[in-house]
Amino acid sequence: MKTAFVSGITGQDGGYLAKLLLEKGYKVIGGVRRTSTDSLERLRAHQVIDKVEFVNFDVLEQSNISKVIRDIQPDEFYNLAAQSFVGSSFEQTIYTSTATGLSVAYILDAIKSYSPHTKFYQASTSEMFGGSKDVPQGEQTSFYPKSPYGVAKLYAHWMTINYRESYNMFACSGILFNHESPMRGKQFVTRKVTHAIAEIKYGLRKNFALGNLYAKRDWGFAGDYVEGMWRILNHKTADDYVLATGETHSIKEFVDLAFKAADMEIRWEGTGIDEKAFLKKSDQMVLSIDPQFYRPAEVDLLIGNATKAQQILGWKPKVTFSGLIEMMVQADLEDVKRQLR
Repeated sequence: MKTAFVSGITGQDGGYLAKLLLEKGYKVIGGVRRTSTDSLERLRAHQVIDKVEFVNFDVLEQSNISKVIRDIQPDEFYNLAAQSFVGSSFEQTIYTSTATGLSVAYILDAIKSYSPHTKFYQASTSEMFGGSKDVPQGEQTSFYPKSPYGVAKLYAHWMTINYRESYNMFACSGILFNHESPMRGKQFVTRKVTHAIAEIKYGLRKNFALGNLYAKRDWGFAGDYVEGMWRILNHKTADDYVLATGETHSIKEFVDLAFKAADMEIRWEGTGIDEKAFLKKSDQMVLSIDPQFYRPAEVDLLIGNATKAQQILGWKPKVTFSGLIEMMVQADLEDVKRQLR
């Protein structure tokens, strides 16, 4: 039985990955912070909480990282832990730089010193491309991060490559484009939209606000992407791969389809910060623009080229953009309905 260690196991990807690894016969150990405010609800929802072993793991504490890796000696280490909310990284720059960037150097150095057989997976991100003018973005695209989060992830990405090339470690990065699910945190725009729509549907709120409606992203389903993580780490050679759908859609498109999935028709009025959405049947204003949700530096367009992962790993996403939205809206409608019982 292989042992897999998953940092950030309480997050969206951690839950889907833990379920996948357990189905494949792994012993799964999850790293959680002693003082973490994250709940274990995602693991409970996946019905795996009783099958995962938990240990205290803090990405800010080098001695703790070293002790955990020395004691466990995992076959595979999936590093999903990070300060991963892009908007917050502008306000928590130093914390993000340490928790998302420098922590990876701590982990890699501990693996090199105490468990050199361990295969390491780093959760890289499309935010590293940021303002790149190349479309689509692939493994050879130049990086141009436009947030402290993207900069920190880029440090971690290059550190992973450096340890692989310097010490012959099996260290890989998955450059994942946006991936969502019903398990996504409500502070992220996709889940913010689907949950707000569910509350509007059941009369718990009148409206909500967003920032830039015209930012475009390559959105896929988190359950598909964790399979890609496992394939990356179980290929015969260590390398870096982009995982993406190859499609891009605006936030406004996401909103339109999410309302339709909830059987609600909307119309748009106005432009710029005065743009609003109204329910067609009642003329109720349901969405407005709030400048506070704009980022100091916007990333306008991300679209990935996952040809390498498709050809070498045999990976491709299964859930479509519309299917993803339908899944998220229906889950939030059920969630809100449960609250009303």
